[in-house]
Amino acid sequence: MESISRISGLLEAARELTLDAAQATRGVRTTSKTLDRTQMRKLLDSRNDREVLEGLRRVIAMMYRNHKTLPFFSSVVKNVASPNFEIKKLVYIYLIHHAEQEPDLALLSINTIQKSLSDTNPQVRALALKTMSGIRVPVISQIVSLAIKKGVADMSPLVRKAAALAIPKCYRLDPSQSPQLLEYLATLLGDKQYYVAGAAVSAFVEVCPDRIDMIHKHYRGLIKKVVDMDEWSQLATLKLMTYYARRCFPRRTQPIPENDAPQAQTQTQTTMDDFYGEASASKPTTQSTSLDPDLTLLLNGIKPLLQSRNSGVVVAVTRCYMDVGTPEYVKLAIGPLVALLRGAQDIQQIALYNIVSVCLVRPLDFVKYASHFLVRATDTAPIWELKLEVLALIFPHSPVHVKSLILKELEHFSQGSNKALVREAVRAIGRCAQADAATAPRCLKLLLSQITSLDGTLAAESLTVIRHLIQQDAEAHAGTVVRLAKNLDSATDPQARATIIWLVGEFSGLNGEDNIAPDVFRILLKDFASESEAAKRQILLLGAKVYLHHLNRKSEAEKNRAGEEDPPVEEEKHPIERLWDYVLLLVRYDVSFDLRDRARMYRAVLSVPQLATLMLLAPKPAPQAPSPSESRKGLLLGSSTLVLAGGGGLHGLRGYETLPDWVEPGKEPDPRLREPERDAATARYNSDRPAVAAAADKLDEVVRSAPACKSNGLGEGLRTKTLDDWLAEEEEEEESEEEESSEEEESEEVEEDDDDSSDEDDEEEDDSDDDGETDRLVKS
Repeated sequence: MESISRISGLLEAARELTLDAAQATRGVRTTSKTLDRTQMRKLLDSRNDREVLEGLRRVIAMMYRNHKTLPFFSSVVKNVASPNFEIKKLVYIYLIHHAEQEPDLALLSINTIQKSLSDTNPQVRALALKTMSGIRVPVISQIVSLAIKKGVADMSPLVRKAAALAIPKCYRLDPSQSPQLLEYLATLLGDKQYYVAGAAVSAFVEVCPDRIDMIHKHYRGLIKKVVDMDEWSQLATLKLMTYYARRCFPRRTQPIPENDAPQAQTQTQTTMDDFYGEASASKPTTQSTSLDPDLTLLLNGIKPLLQSRNSGVVVAVTRCYMDVGTPEYVKLAIGPLVALLRGAQDIQQIALYNIVSVCLVRPLDFVKYASHFLVRATDTAPIWELKLEVLALIFPHSPVHVKSLILKELEHFSQGSNKALVREAVRAIGRCAQADAATAPRCLKLLLSQITSLDGTLAAESLTVIRHLIQQDAEAHAGTVVRLAKNLDSATDPQARATIIWLVGEFSGLNGEDNIAPDVFRILLKDFASESEAAKRQILLLGAKVYLHHLNRKSEAEKNRAGEEDPPVEEEKHPIERLWDYVLLLVRYDVSFDLRDRARMYRAVLSVPQLATLMLLAPKPAPQAPSPSESRKGLLLGSSTLVLAGGGGLHGLRGYETLPDWVEPGKEPDPRLREPERDAATARYNSDRPAVAAAADKLDEVVRSAPACKSNGLGEGLRTKTLDDWLAEEEEEEESEEEESSEEEESEEVEEDDDDSSDEDDEEEDDSDDDGETDRLVKS
């Protein structure tokens, strides 16, 4: 009978293996076939684990396809007590997904899940803890807290990690459990396993990021473990350490001589000169930053993470160096940050946002990577926009050959067919010219060659940039305005023509009556009706400025003739007055309401020349073209607010938090808190006592300071033994041994008792030698 049952068991096992293999070979086509509710319940209620597993797989597949799977709740949950790990895992997934909809039925499975917390398999215990914390029913918050307490004391690191990840879930479920959860968290932060400590840091950042007092004694341990943590834990740890450094390490700066600057840890770029010039004769000094040893430990400990395969970790390390590090550490992160441009396009775009943010602060460090920011044909619009911005930022800090490369690149793309790319390239040329005065003439020449282009976008953008450059130094560009006026007929774009006319009006006051503005005004009035509305507005403004200059010159001439007694002579209307009357007549019958209103306003203002001079001839400030990402300056690297350009308002998106200010010197926590517990207790005990050197240190000091001839009372000089001394002692010992052996040969007839007594005497001699050494050490 026993053999028959054994054979039947083997046959049943073979049948199961055959069915599993056949199911695996059928593929997706058979498993994707839908079954009705009755057949599904039949599979879930089966006593065969294979059929139950098949039914659960179908239910989970339906659940993730947004099909209704709640009717199978009772059939699925009753399998929670199955010893099969695969079945248990699928039941837990289903239970977490539907527990909020059926809290009463979910509570029926809590006892079974609690029993799984004592299972011999650590995977089952960890999965049970994860499931219990994932059931979002507030009634079981205390049970979850007890389960976490049990998981914290578990021998398996897998279960302790699950306990750490369950703490935020329990806190969201019931914030009143916070005191107990903080105790568990304090224990897990000091765990020796790096993946347990990493999960505990993630929970700490979410539950109580302000409780930095819990981090003091674990600070150095976490820094040592951060290299081995997973990427998510590394991100949480880097964020925590950045906040911790700001709150615990004050920023100390001190002046150092220029000769000693290379040996300093960091230098600033500016020289601090004496306000009254009294220190000009002394050595110039630079401002250096002295780093706390624990802060240096952090900055050096995260340096290997720059080689991480995760782009988020590289950005997080760069953020830590930017926010709490020094320029030398930031320079180390530039290369790995630029290397992210080799990734996919979405990673490139996010990396470029962070690169631009760093480049706004330290553009010089990116000069040697200029070739990495050349635009490719496959780049999307956001990517090439950011690349052009980086090229414009590093342009003034680049050598001559790199500047030439950047200008050729921008010139090439300014003549392309993509209007958006043309516009950004021309604007980048303008920013390069404003940032570097030495290359401004070359940039201006490049832009002037493009104002006659048939591409209206290129001509308009070029003229806008030219206008900005001319306003930087108006008197030096009078000839440029004349050249633009000559090309007015070839400029067909309405915005380009309006820009040229505005520039002519701005320079209408130079050279008095020899200015070209009245003649340009006369020529433009010939074809006024066919001009665009933008050009008409500028022609009207030009006429008002020309007429106002004429009135001012006329009033000055009348003042000069005020002392003369010649009778006034009636003069004919000046040509400029007739041109002004003519343009008012043309505008009166124009179809634009705005243009007619402007004409009436100008006519009323010009009736009082002093008021018109204040309004129309007021000096305009030189326009600045800042970098498009200037508004993102100061935002945290790696944050969503940085990528979305602060789209959430003045303070960024919801949830965005800025870094705290540096702690003031003298208000930082005691550095002894970051020492291990035993050392910290010893340090606190010895803080109130005078410093006492160790006995070994005293002994070494006495040996070094004692003269060679001084005796210690035993006839030996108290000095350090050399190699010759040790060799001499060994030779003496060998000679004494030979003498003893010869004596033993001569005394072969001595009785055994005498031998025993001689052995005892030898032992006593050895003891006496040891005692002599001890006496010498004690006396010294």
